[in-house]
Amino acid sequence: MKEKKNIAVYPGTFDPPTYGHLDIIKRASSIFDKVIISISADSVKNTTFSIKEREEMLRVITRELKNVEVTSFKGLLVNFLKNKKSRIIIRGLRAVSDFEYEFQLALTNRKLDNSIETVFFIPDETYTYLSSSLVKEIIRLNGNIDKLVPPIVKFYLEKKLKKTLDNYN
Repeated sequence: MKEKKNIAVYPGTFDPPTYGHLDIIKRASSIFDKVIISISADSVKNTTFSIKEREEMLRVITRELKNVEVTSFKGLLVNFLKNKKSRIIIRGLRAVSDFEYEFQLALTNRKLDNSIETVFFIPDETYTYLSSSLVKEIIRLNGNIDKLVPPIVKFYLEKKLKKTLDNYN
């Protein structure tokens, strides 16, 4: 008899990935047989990095986690889950303010496919305030982000910021 694998999907824009994202990825990879980090190509958010850049950053920061895969998807998340033979969505909750939005998403996904389960992870308290938007704002104002993002992400942010400033001047 073939053993059933618990495959979880961690969707998001990851623009850019932070230590908060990495904390959730590590926690999830210790619980599930496989974790698929899936970058949404249909996000309505105005992103700083291309999908290719975000995939590269995520692959570098998760390379030691052998049961983690990085990919992107278009369309409905529930359809992506079916394609990947998963029924588990991972979401992070940093604060009470995240709950209402995440609750709405979880119920909507369940309405679209009642076999879908959403599992919420609370990051280490060190990262509960951390967001990708905050990191981008700090770097734009020449702040230190060493404790907020892995070195590869800092490299990409500085490269992108320099390009943006050069275009502005």
